Amino acid sequence: MKYLEKFPEYRDFKEFRNENISVNLPNTQSVETSTPQELLESSYQELRWQLSHDLLERVKQSSPVFFEKLVVDLLLNLGYGGSRRDAGKAIGRTGDDGIDGVINEDKLGLDVVHIQAKRWQNPVGRPDIQNFIGSLEGQKSKKGVFITTSKFTGEAKEYVKRIEKKIVLIDGEQLSQLMIDNGIGVSEESRYIINKLDEDYFIEE
Repeated sequence: MKYLEKFPEYRDFKEFRNENISVNLPNTQSVETSTPQELLESSYQELRWQLSHDLLERVKQSSPVFFEKLVVDLLLNLGYGGSRRDAGKAIGRTGDDGIDGVINEDKLGLDVVHIQAKRWQNPVGRPDIQNFIGSLEGQKSKKGVFITTSKFTGEAKEYVKRIEKKIVLIDGEQLSQLMIDNGIGVSEESRYIINKLDEDYFIEE
């Protein structure tokens, strides 16, 4: 850690993590008393949050077309949209009445979900959500997903909880976590398998 402190990128990452993320990592005083499993978990969480931060920064730098593709890839991996062709066409409908896309909720197309995907820097506030809700009203839709690379204000989150329509808010941090969990924009570097003693094997009959 002392060696990494020499690099501005690592110091920026630590500042970002402290401001935005609460992670239960062992402090320096408890490292000596931590088990190997706890230390592995701590290191894993540290690497994951750094990857999450790096992912989000790359997404913010991407073009609108690439961000559109990213949203399609993520929703498909989450089980929405049916085929890639259908999902791509659905999300490709931009700018109609404040809606960036429409995607099937299931492979049979029994219901649809309207999408708002914004590659923004500024927080998304309640007025932005209200505009999205108004767009859903115009489409007679009850379900929507608002995805942004920034954050949602507290008022926006509270507003979504009080309305009848089912609206899912995905901010930048959640977006990067979902990308990691679904293998979007990441590749496996290494894997460790932890074995333990199998007591059942040593039972003599």
